[in-house]
Amino acid sequence: FWVKLRHRFKLQFAARDHKPVDSAPFAQSETTGDTMKIFPLRLRVHLQRAAALLMLASAVSASAQGNAVKGQYLANAAGCIGCHTVNKAGGIPFAGGRALETPFGTFYGPNITPDKETGIGTWSEDDFRRAIRHGERRDGSNYFPAFPYPSFTGMSDADIQDLWAYMRTVPPARLANRDHELRFPYSLRFLVTGWKLMFFTPGPAPQTAAVTGPLARGAYLVGVLGHCSECHTPRNALGGPDRKELFAGAKIPEGKVPNLTPTRLKKWSDADLREYLMSGTAPNGDVAVEPMSEVINNSTSKLTADDLTAVIAYLRSLPPRDEPK
Repeated sequence: FWVKLRHRFKLQFAARDHKPVDSAPFAQSETTGDTMKIFPLRLRVHLQRAAALLMLASAVSASAQGNAVKGQYLANAAGCIGCHTVNKAGGIPFAGGRALETPFGTFYGPNITPDKETGIGTWSEDDFRRAIRHGERRDGSNYFPAFPYPSFTGMSDADIQDLWAYMRTVPPARLANRDHELRFPYSLRFLVTGWKLMFFTPGPAPQTAAVTGPLARGAYLVGVLGHCSECHTPRNALGGPDRKELFAGAKIPEGKVPNLTPTRLKKWSDADLREYLMSGTAPNGDVAVEPMSEVINNSTSKLTADDLTAVIAYLRSLPPRDEPK
């Protein structure tokens, strides 16, 4: 390239001074028929390649930052606003303060807006990923499993990135976090390490070849994003889920959580289930109450038609289980 550029200037100066210059190294091109047309043609090629590389780099950068629109859908599917927003008039979305009553005491949802003082405004994406995937705080200590990371750990890397991209778009709100009010010894975070060894397996759940299509999507929506088993599965004295009774129903401070297996749902048609997940209206005319009404308003009613179909298909595939006594 530089040889040709230098030769072009030689030709220009030779024409000015009426001196012949050897043009043999740049014999006429069969395509242009003119030695001097080679330079602009090659220049255009180099510029086009540079532009293509810039566009590719831009696309890779945008992909690496995540998709906030998809992230908002994921936040809805995961019901994030429910645990991180006070359930009363004037509650600021995602600013925390929501109380969660449990047999171990009261937990308060933290501020997850981008506020740098009281929220997650100083977090990196790696900090966010570690919280979701491993249930770890920025200082390396454990989150209490009232934060449903035992379910969220199954999220794909791409979905975590998209969710992070969305959370960066949420308006920051300065609202100090409340300390949990837990009974001793449940207030000791280091004890969660032992709990994790018994009840927590980090990392995305591998998909088997036999589980594909709507069933795989339904399992992801129900078991991972929706974290439905956190409330619909009975727990032992340590707060660990009884996996042998998965989705068989449970008891929580607000009341009895129903069985989601075909033992109960076989009485409902697919249309009944879809209507309930969209509006909260049961086949007998009953209307969902809290906390399920909130799940419907914030989450299931915002799922796409295909995702609702996948959820229903997965619930139909569960083995029937009797409700715990």
